[in-house]
Amino acid sequence: MMLKKKLLVFSVFISLGLSVCAQSKTEKPLLQVIDSALTKAVAQYKYLRTQLPPNVLPKTWYPLTKKFETSNSSWWCSGFYPGSMLYLYEYSHDTALLNEEKRVEKILEKEQYNKGTHDLGFMMYCSFGNANRLMPSKEYDQILLNSAKSLSTRFNPTVQSIQSWNANAKWKFPVIIDNMMNLELLFWATKYSGDSSFYKIAVTHANTTIKNHYRPDYSSFHVVDYDPATGAVLHKQTAQGYADYSAWARGQAWGLYGFVVMYRSTKDKKYLEQANNIAKFITTNPSLPSDNIPFWDYNTPEIPATYRDASAAAITASALLELSKYADAQKSAKYLAFAEKVIRSLSTPTYTAPIGENGGFILKHSTGHLPGNSEVDVPLSYADYYYIEAMMRYRAMKGKK
Repeated sequence: MMLKKKLLVFSVFISLGLSVCAQSKTEKPLLQVIDSALTKAVAQYKYLRTQLPPNVLPKTWYPLTKKFETSNSSWWCSGFYPGSMLYLYEYSHDTALLNEEKRVEKILEKEQYNKGTHDLGFMMYCSFGNANRLMPSKEYDQILLNSAKSLSTRFNPTVQSIQSWNANAKWKFPVIIDNMMNLELLFWATKYSGDSSFYKIAVTHANTTIKNHYRPDYSSFHVVDYDPATGAVLHKQTAQGYADYSAWARGQAWGLYGFVVMYRSTKDKKYLEQANNIAKFITTNPSLPSDNIPFWDYNTPEIPATYRDASAAAITASALLELSKYADAQKSAKYLAFAEKVIRSLSTPTYTAPIGENGGFILKHSTGHLPGNSEVDVPLSYADYYYIEAMMRYRAMKGKK
């Protein structure tokens, strides 16, 4: 069984390498590539809509077993499907996408009161935040404000962080790098309400993350566990990566994106410096493949015969596009070129599925939690979301509305 798995991984690796060589011979203008990819994405998500049972959200699809996996509204990924629908509606003006998003909103709405999760930024800002951006309403404002209030209840002033997972036998007060992605919701709440407590929580959490999550090379641990009574660091681990000392690829992307948001929201140069340093770790990493789609962990000894993570690539590309607007000219050009290559790579048949296949998801070859043997080399809703977002950001930067 292990030999079969290794042969499968090796064959995927070979096919990825061959496709990169083929695509570099004739390149279309990137805006043309993006318009084609977004048009296909609209068709694919209209197909995905037909595969989705009532009252659930799409999670992934397993190509070997043809199994379509869904989640309820409390799953951390629940906001990505409606968020993707909104981005694609913004691009296409296809009302079928908007109607589907409106239907899903009703399923998700109750999570504004969910105080049992740190993921309300993912769940509520990617969905209702985008809805409010495109179609502002007092109803959306209230849902987002309630969501920010719920998220704020997980902040511990002694630890100076927002708690991620709930305490269990393994962790007392775990904080994961992913949590940087939920701070954008708090900045929105400050701007909307004038209540600076949201702002203070976000800044305090980010500062604690810089202090305790990051190594000297600006790679990040996945989990830091604290003593909730004293704030002392108990453990530093990498739960979803290869080892505690390793750099789990999606974790590095979460951190990069989060600190770009921190700089946008505060204009504090220390966050720009942090984002630049994380970007350097990612973009100059010696284990990075030539197509800029990273392996699932930058330090796994199985490189190159191991799995890629298209989701980490998509998150990184979206973050780098925004960071390119804040960085100096030299760094900006590097970030833009890196993100452009990621978008080109993800838009090839190697990573983009044909319409009507892949369970209705756009991208192939993401890795959720390999050590837990969960969501390995499959499509994932958040890979699609950040891929679409990256393309929409690029179009906006080039003046395309």
